[in-house]
Amino acid sequence: QVHVVESGGDTVQAGGSLRLSCVASGVIFRINAMGWNRQAPGKQRELVASLTSDGSANYTDSVKGRFTISRDSGKNTVNLQMNSLKSEDTAVYYCNVKGVYYHDHLLDFNSWGQGTQVTVSS
Repeated sequence: QVHVVESGGDTVQAGGSLRLSCVASGVIFRINAMGWNRQAPGKQRELVASLTSDGSANYTDSVKGRFTISRDSGKNTVNLQMNSLKSEDTAVYYCNVKGVYYHDHLLDFNSWGQGTQVTVSS
């Protein structure tokens, strides 16, 4: 199994910044994609940013120019730098990791973390 743990959530004022981190652990053979999703109260979970193994990054329109997703070189860690935060960014942020792990043989995995709360006060 592959476990995913997020950290970095906090309460900040509008216009401030936060950096979220996510670590995937286990006998990981390959990571194909890592991403950040969020779910605000009363809303569906949405994809915020994703990063593929070839380095391609994608963002939802509402965060383009403000958020940056990155992966630590050689590590199973993905970060989300969030700048110019707005009240509408308030949500629980979930990390999602997809790839291949080893358990007697190679198996696909699609793992989610428990989430970290980001609250932006206006």
